[in-house]
Amino acid sequence: MAEIRGIIFDKDGTLFDFNATWGAWAAGMIDDLAGGDSVLASQLAEVMGYDAGSRSFRPGAIVIAETTARVAEEVLPYLQGITLEPLVAQMRAKASTVPQVEAAPLRPLMQDLKAKGYMLGVVTNDAEAPARTHIARAGITSLMDFVAGYDSGHGAKPAPDPLLAFCAATGLLPDECVMIGDSLHDLHAGQAAGMATLGVLTGPALAGELSYVADDVLTSIADLPDWLDRRKA
Repeated sequence: MAEIRGIIFDKDGTLFDFNATWGAWAAGMIDDLAGGDSVLASQLAEVMGYDAGSRSFRPGAIVIAETTARVAEEVLPYLQGITLEPLVAQMRAKASTVPQVEAAPLRPLMQDLKAKGYMLGVVTNDAEAPARTHIARAGITSLMDFVAGYDSGHGAKPAPDPLLAFCAATGLLPDECVMIGDSLHDLHAGQAAGMATLGVLTGPALAGELSYVADDVLTSIADLPDWLDRRKA
């Protein structure tokens, strides 16, 4: 078993609590797109897999793991007077402004990991621009060795390509890395890349769902330093 030297984080549901963050985004997008039409609002919520009452997503909701462009493609047939590219741009703009709720205090955690010599990266199925905005707001940009969104030229999870791009950028081998995420897309990408995989419960997926795929499941990334110490031991 190789020593872990590189850590790749998913963004939404891993660095940031998924429902707290993207619930606000979905509510805002639905309000903007529906324009007061309650029937349309209900249709859009159904397509997104969003429960307006609980401000949370159903397991398997398209917003959880798919790219912004894929979500826009599913929403577009319900809308009039807008085409795909402007809709994607509108969704990205909303994503850049939505408040991010950290799943754990990010800056001290990342500072600790960097001090211990780990290479760090973020691979998200969000676009790169809003991802960098969110990372900057959390104060961790300088601590990241690699950041990629689905539009960064490496493809999207569950394909392993963006994770292997992290290896190419850092000089690490896949078996020296761990992929951490809250969805099966994250874990399947990690497996396909030949990496260790960790699930976290700060997204909509339940422990039972993730445990079938992940090497281990943590409550949140706050538990990561202890997991790394146990693995070394």
